[in-house]
Amino acid sequence: MGAVTQTLGILCVDDHPLVRKGIAAILANETDMKLVAEAGSGLEAVNAFRQFHPDVTLMDLRMPGMDGIEATKQIRQLDPEAKIIALTSYDGDQEIYRALEAGVRGYILKESVHTEIVRAIRVVQSGKRLMPPEVAERLSEHFPQVALTPREIEVLQYVAKGFGNKEIGVRLGTAAGTVKMHLQNILSKLGASDRTHAVTLAIRRGIIHIDR
Repeated sequence: MGAVTQTLGILCVDDHPLVRKGIAAILANETDMKLVAEAGSGLEAVNAFRQFHPDVTLMDLRMPGMDGIEATKQIRQLDPEAKIIALTSYDGDQEIYRALEAGVRGYILKESVHTEIVRAIRVVQSGKRLMPPEVAERLSEHFPQVALTPREIEVLQYVAKGFGNKEIGVRLGTAAGTVKMHLQNILSKLGASDRTHAVTLAIRRGIIHIDR
């Protein structure tokens, strides 16, 4: 008798049904993979993981409500050995760092899904980590990084909305001089020449997000 092939159970998490349908079609062609569950939000992802215990989870990072990074953290609390692949069209380095810190084992850009997803699942399931060259390059551009503090990020978000130092101070309950000090630290850490440059760099790197 031949060896029995183990079927890998896959959980696909994405808030766009068409993306989930596309991935389901790809996995349907693989005899050793089975889509055991789908989820359209971070909360649904945690509940589905708890119910189905998939071998590999494909996790969209940008979702309304609980995002994929928070869902990854909660899943890893349920199972520290959970194998999760971050699935996103966004490649800001801060988002990559946060995903890696949360415990993802691999990172796939959505434009590469059709050609790379099956290989990615096999690589991560085997215990290895997966980092596409373009993602690794983005990380190396800003390594070693100097992280902004939560308050500095808060200040920068207000700057992105067009508020001045005095207005930001009122909203944060602090002096305009303190806001100015935060901005000086932000410019230094980001290597930015001015407020506008800092906002541009922060958006590009995924440190802050503008409302869509």
